[in-house]
Amino acid sequence: MTTTAADSAPEPVDENVWLEEIYGEEQLAWVKEQNSRTEDLLDDADYAGLEGSILEVLDSTDRIAMVGKRGDWYYNFWKDRHNPKGLWRRTTWESYCTDSPEWDVLLDVDELAAAEGQEWVFHGATFLRPGAGAPYRLALLALSPDGGDANRYREFDVESRSFVDPAQGGFDLPTAKGNVSWLDADTLLVASTADGLPKTASSYARTAVTLKRGAELAGAPLLFEVPEQHMMAVVAHDSTPGFERTFAVDYIDFFNRRNLVLRDGGWVQIDVPTDVNVSAHREWLLFRPQQDWVIDGTTYPAGSLLACGFEDYLAGARELAVLFTPDARTSLQSWSWTRNFLLLNLLKDVSSEIRVLDPSRPVDGPGGAWAATLLDACPPLHDVNAYAVDDEDAEASDGGAGDDFWLVATGFTTPTTLMRGTLERTSDGTPGVVSRHAVVKASPSFFADADYEVQQHFAVSEDGTRVPYFQVAPRDLALDGQNPTQLSGYGGFEVSRTPAYSGTVGRAWLERRTSLSAGADGDAPHSRGGVYVVANIRGGGEYGPAWHRAALQENRHKAYQDFAAVARDLMSRGVTSRERLGCVGGSNGGLLVGNMLTQYPELFGAVSCGVPLLDMRRYTRLSAGHSWIAEYGDPDVAEQWEYIRTFSPYHLLKDGVEYPETFIWTATSDDRVGPVQARKMAARMLAMGIPNVWFHEALEGGHAGASDNRQAAALQARSQHFLWKALAGGLA
Repeated sequence: MTTTAADSAPEPVDENVWLEEIYGEEQLAWVKEQNSRTEDLLDDADYAGLEGSILEVLDSTDRIAMVGKRGDWYYNFWKDRHNPKGLWRRTTWESYCTDSPEWDVLLDVDELAAAEGQEWVFHGATFLRPGAGAPYRLALLALSPDGGDANRYREFDVESRSFVDPAQGGFDLPTAKGNVSWLDADTLLVASTADGLPKTASSYARTAVTLKRGAELAGAPLLFEVPEQHMMAVVAHDSTPGFERTFAVDYIDFFNRRNLVLRDGGWVQIDVPTDVNVSAHREWLLFRPQQDWVIDGTTYPAGSLLACGFEDYLAGARELAVLFTPDARTSLQSWSWTRNFLLLNLLKDVSSEIRVLDPSRPVDGPGGAWAATLLDACPPLHDVNAYAVDDEDAEASDGGAGDDFWLVATGFTTPTTLMRGTLERTSDGTPGVVSRHAVVKASPSFFADADYEVQQHFAVSEDGTRVPYFQVAPRDLALDGQNPTQLSGYGGFEVSRTPAYSGTVGRAWLERRTSLSAGADGDAPHSRGGVYVVANIRGGGEYGPAWHRAALQENRHKAYQDFAAVARDLMSRGVTSRERLGCVGGSNGGLLVGNMLTQYPELFGAVSCGVPLLDMRRYTRLSAGHSWIAEYGDPDVAEQWEYIRTFSPYHLLKDGVEYPETFIWTATSDDRVGPVQARKMAARMLAMGIPNVWFHEALEGGHAGASDNRQAAALQARSQHFLWKALAGGLA
């Protein structure tokens, strides 16, 4: 949208714009001064022990080494104490099933970083599909120089365990934001901002090119282009034998896109509304509308899953098979194809349910819904996900085949378990799971999880909406309002918060003990651990697109009302009190807790606010902020700024308010949200004389705030230790 002077929003006074120069000498001096102040507060003996305990969890060699299958090999990326930057490695199925697999190390990232003098962070590998019967050999490795979103793509030969020399024609793309896909052994499809290629206003790639081996990126012929105000361009080649196709996606914003397929040298748009998500698999097209979709008088609800033959749809057919229809309690989260079946991962009141669909057995004849069977693998209040091992595997050397699938199960007090199973058609014509559905690996327990109980409760928000939340607490929880309680949430971008085991939370929060002062009943002080709570507020995806859209833009306040309702419910139930209740969130969750700080300070004793959005007037001009207009609105448009300003924490600070203890943390190298919003919020609060405001900025680590286990342990320890001191011990 283009704004004119007449309808553009006014610029509020901003005394901290100077902090927006990320790497300026004066700005980094301010950061180091604040870091020193915060470290003096938090880096005590208890912190050192806590950081060590968390690092022990992150570095544990008993963790499950999750793998991805390519050909006959199982690939894994692994970090531990001896390999902080990580090992990219592989093993065979037979070895993987043992307690001590023999790993073939392909790349030691620590050695690479030392040899090249660059702090590389491994961001994954994309293999070239080999010819029939040949092994997977060439891959493009994504390496970030600082943990940010910008990657350098380098061609790697897994047989020689070395990079392909650019002087010999090896691909080596400069560090930039974008994506890369193999077209063939000598050709890449590249969307990039490197070498002067244009960026969108969101800082992502605006164009895609076809890059031949040995050619220069800057001179590569244009393949695809999107308008500057759109979010980004993406290109990808599907090399599935018999279904080879090249796709492009024009991401207009986070929730709207145009999908195109290359036909006869030109792009053909797949004719769907821009808010319908499209995916192709072999002969099928699947559709998931974000809003109700009406075709020929038939309404397909938002969040449903629909199917049509790929070629049929492009030829004009509009008879869609309905594979899933949401209800008030159930939503579709993801799906995965095995060779002959489709796995649907669902949430029912934020607990997992898995359905297996058979496209060869339509229930109501051709074009009808596919026969479906529930997979008996989902205990209540757990997160269980199913996905294919290798959908093209006709008969693998490991004894599996294309209908093998992984099951990953976890819960707040249930360490993660990895299982493998096989789908077959049973004698009555429905899909079923045969006996090879078995445990492959199980994570160890990192805390006394049997001592804790998981409950689900529902709070009632201001407009009457029931908002679920999970509570993890000791089985003998005293409902006296004195329990240190950590409330976590996100509430944006249709991201769901589901039950998940965390040794870090178990050790750093649930098992920590402190002597609290006597409660209102006059009981003597007693030792207790913490309570951990996850709120499933609107803006997230727990109940599908409608749950997300309920808190978009001018309705953003509903997410914050939901979170506040959970806080009040915890207090009304006697779990905690204002002095014992803290909240924590990162990124969009940082915006969430920033609004708790400024709009609901009476509910919280402490706020931990990480890698946050906070200045919603200038967020579109900072890092990748322009890409989030669809979520929050455009602050440059006066009409939209009127509602955005109501949830811009930087502009909601007021004199004379008793604010909670506040810890704001970020990372210099975060190129998604960026560190400057956190800097400015802390600077304004300090200048206002608000007591107990603490700031810390990691000098590396990207949007995650950490690029290795040591950094992750330090980041998590600071946040957890701050909350514990504020809620259970008192900050000095």
